[in-house]
This record gives sequence, C-alpha cells and structure tokens, in this order.
Amino acid sequence: MPITELLERNAELYGSDVALVEVNPEITEVRRKTWKEYELIEPSPECRYRREITWKVFDEKANRFANMLLSRGVQKGDKVGILLMNCLEWLPIYFGILKTGALAVPLNFRYTADEIKYCLDLAEVDILMFGPEFIGRVEEIAEDISKNRLLFYVGEGCPSFAEHYDSNVANSSSEAPDIKLTDDDDAAIYFSSGTTGFPKAILHKHRSLVHSAKCEQNHHGQTRDDVFLCIPPLYHTGAKMHWFGSLQSGSKAVLLKGVKPKSIIETVSNELCTIVWLLVPWAQDILDAIDRGEIDPSQYDLAQWRLMHIGAQPVPPSLIARWKEHFPNHQYDTNYGLSESIGPGCVHLGVENIHKVGAIGKAGFGWEVKIADENGNAVERGQVGELYVKGPGVMTCYYRDEKATAETLKDGWLLTGDMAQEDEDGFIYLVDRKKDVIISGGENLYPVQIEDFLRAHPAVKDVAVIGLPDKRLGEIAAAIISIKDGMECTEEEINTFCQKMPRYKRPHKVIFADVPRNPTGKIEKPKLREIYCGESLVAKQIKN
Repeated sequence: MPITELLERNAELYGSDVALVEVNPEITEVRRKTWKEYELIEPSPECRYRREITWKVFDEKANRFANMLLSRGVQKGDKVGILLMNCLEWLPIYFGILKTGALAVPLNFRYTADEIKYCLDLAEVDILMFGPEFIGRVEEIAEDISKNRLLFYVGEGCPSFAEHYDSNVANSSSEAPDIKLTDDDDAAIYFSSGTTGFPKAILHKHRSLVHSAKCEQNHHGQTRDDVFLCIPPLYHTGAKMHWFGSLQSGSKAVLLKGVKPKSIIETVSNELCTIVWLLVPWAQDILDAIDRGEIDPSQYDLAQWRLMHIGAQPVPPSLIARWKEHFPNHQYDTNYGLSESIGPGCVHLGVENIHKVGAIGKAGFGWEVKIADENGNAVERGQVGELYVKGPGVMTCYYRDEKATAETLKDGWLLTGDMAQEDEDGFIYLVDRKKDVIISGGENLYPVQIEDFLRAHPAVKDVAVIGLPDKRLGEIAAAIISIKDGMECTEEEINTFCQKMPRYKRPHKVIFADVPRNPTGKIEKPKLREIYCGESLVAKQIKN
C-alpha cells in the first residue's frame, strides 16, 4: 500500500475533522477563540498566528498540487525538492508530490547555497519548492540551478526568478490524479544529517514510509483523540515519521514554530496536546524555566498531556528524573533510528520501561537488531559492538553511491555506525558513534558515557566530549561544557565531580563554551573538532 492511501482514507472517513494546525507565536497573536472569524475571510499576512485545515482540505490541496505538477510534465520517478520551514503547506506539498509518482526530496533548512545546489544535483531534483526564508540563498544559485529545473515559491512576495505556488495550483483540479502506485515504488530521498561530512542521499520506497506509520502507532498507541505537537523540522525523518502516527490514526497534529519553553507549554495548553516529542535541550530549557519561576505549570491546561518522548540523541537519566518531579503523571518514551531506517522506531524503549531510562530499548515493531563485531558476528551480551538493524524500513540504497551502499547494507542488515551494548535484560544502550570513539593510551573511551555522567552535574546545561591530539597518549578526552543560565562553575569543580569516574575516563581538559547542535538535536562534533583541533571536515574525510 502506498502512503498516499492513508491520507485518502482519512479524507473519506474524517473529512471534516481538523488534520493540521500551524501555530506561530513569533507573528502577531490571534487568539484561538476569535480565529473562526478570520477563517471566514482571507487572513492578512499579519494574522498568521494560527491556521488549520481539515483532512478533506489537506487531501484536496495535495491533489491540486499533484495535478499542477502533472500539467507541467512531471512524471513517475521525477524528483521534487522541498526547502520550507514548517508550515501548513509543507505536508500537502509532500503528499502532492507522492500522488504523481514522483519522489519528494526534503532539504535541511540550514543548508548554505552551495549545499542546496550540491543536494539538488546529487538527487537529480527536477523542481524546487522554496519559501521566503530561502530567497537569498536560492537567488545566489538561481541562474545555475534554473537551467534544468523549475523553481516554485511558497509564500508572500514571489521573487522574479521563480513561479508562484498559489497562482499555479489555484485552478488545478482537486480530484485525485489517476496514477497507479504500489508499496514497491520509490517515494522519497532524504539526506543524512551531515554530522560526519557531506550529506548522502537516502532512497526509500512507499513500504518504508507505511511501516514507519504502523511502527509509530504501535509504540505510542495513537487514537483519534490524540493531538501530537510537532516542533522539529519536517524535512527530517524524525519529525515526519512521528507525525505518521497521526496519519495512521487520523488524529490532529500541531506544527509549532519556535522552541521557546513558554511557547511550547502554551501551545500544549491551548491545543490540548496529548503527545509531545522533545529534544534534550528543549526539555532542559522547559525545566530550567519552571525552576526559575518563568513558567508555572498549574496555570495551564496540561492534564491531557500523557506522553513526553525524546529522540535523536542519548537521554540523560538525570533529565527524566527532573521531568518526573514536575510532571509525575507523564509517560516517558524514547526511540532510536536513523534516516537510513526511516527515522525513529527501529529500537524502542516503551512507556512501561521507564526504569530503564538511559537505554534506547529493544527491537521496535517489525524490526530485528544485533550487536556485532567487525566481522558481523553477534558479540556476547555485555560486550561493545556495532548496532545492526533489519526490517521493512531499511533504505533501498544511498542514491548514486554504490560504494557507500555496499559498506552500509550487508545481507539485509543496516550497519548503523553506532557502538552499543546489551544489558542482562536485553536492553540496548548506546555507547557512541563508531567514528567518535577516542583511543587514549590504548583504551577506548566512549564520549556518550562521559557526557551522560557530566550532565548529572547541577550546573551543566549541555556537554560534548571530543578527542584532542596528545603526543603521549595519542588522544585525550576534552569536555566542552555549556553552563545553565544564572549559574557558575569552575574547572576545579568539574574535576572534583569526575572523581567518581574511573581515572582513564575522566576528561583531561575542560572547556566552557556553547555546544553546537544541528536542527535534529545532534551534537556537531566535526564543528567542535575544527574549532579545538583545527581539523576540517575535508581533512577528517581524508584521514578516514
């Protein structure tokens, strides 16, 4: 079954129900109770605080875009890029692309102009959809990229080098196009996060997307009464595939622009959200704001909020302990996944296993896992090895990169590049990225373990551990530490705190500075290495 059939089913069964809501606290505020007045007229650009569409309108918008693309010559197998911030147009555009048989190609909103061009060329994109935030970057490369592809603009004030999305779809049919799709058809190309070099293009079929929807609903039990708050960028599989749980259940989702703690809590209250997916820094910011008295949870409607889950990175147990102090009735869950495994869910903790916080869990719904040595053989329980996963959500290949595909896919297994170990109860713990392991004096140091320990310090907001060159030991562990607002901490205090760790694991150097993260919450260690080691991405690629 193609993923588009789920949207069409929801439009038929739940057509008048709200499917998507866009909330933007950064724009002139329009109160929820008065929004229906604005629904009766065309909202002005200043009145964009809250917009919503029903499942029927969602499907119709996807159909209109699909028919417009077909009228412009788009064929099955073509590629359409999406360079948009989260907005109400994002998902109808995505599904409109899929309804034509073309492939959707979401792009990271942080890409530079050169990176945009690189990804468009790598994925052989035929059409680019872009929004107002990207006019400058697209304009830099417009003359070059428009020679062999169409450019469509989504938003107010269309630039001269592009065509306007609204005017092109306005007169297109809202009927579903007559394009036959199967679950074996190619559906989308996603890009790796690029934390270890240039992004790779990851090809997925419709069956991968459908399995991620089934996996998400199986893990979190979405019903039509649930309301999912989506904050991370939709270009990433993490946000998209968590939303697929809403698609599977036919329930409402809210797209929130911005990550300010008060905006998150207000949106949960105003929209009566039941499920919220957070990144570690956002959860920490919410707790810090509560501790500082900036947010009083008792002043908001939060009783319906049943599940807080975190993904994209290892979760410090100390963070969840703090969270449960303020929100004792919340279920907690974490998922592990990669864009190569269609996002979160191939490993899953489960809400019933909060006593195992810190673990990423066990094999997710429909997945197999193993921890293997360098020859692909399973290691004994308790030993460190590379995490392998297998299931219906594994990518088809790295598009146009046979060498990387062969290195990553072996006998149906996806080699994740993450080092992990299994405890006596079968729960899997991430140890570190294979390429991030620090070899100091012959000992393997796993930065994630050191980072988790340091996050338990009451003054530490965020931390990243990297290896620095050392003549005697080869490498030493350096901790880059971000301190919580309003707090102070010294290197001596950190060193004293680390006395509880084995000597060989203690950081040899402490640096107080910001910890850079990409939009999906992953620490940008190549950037830190470049800052503190003088090692560029290109140099690291050559070395590896």
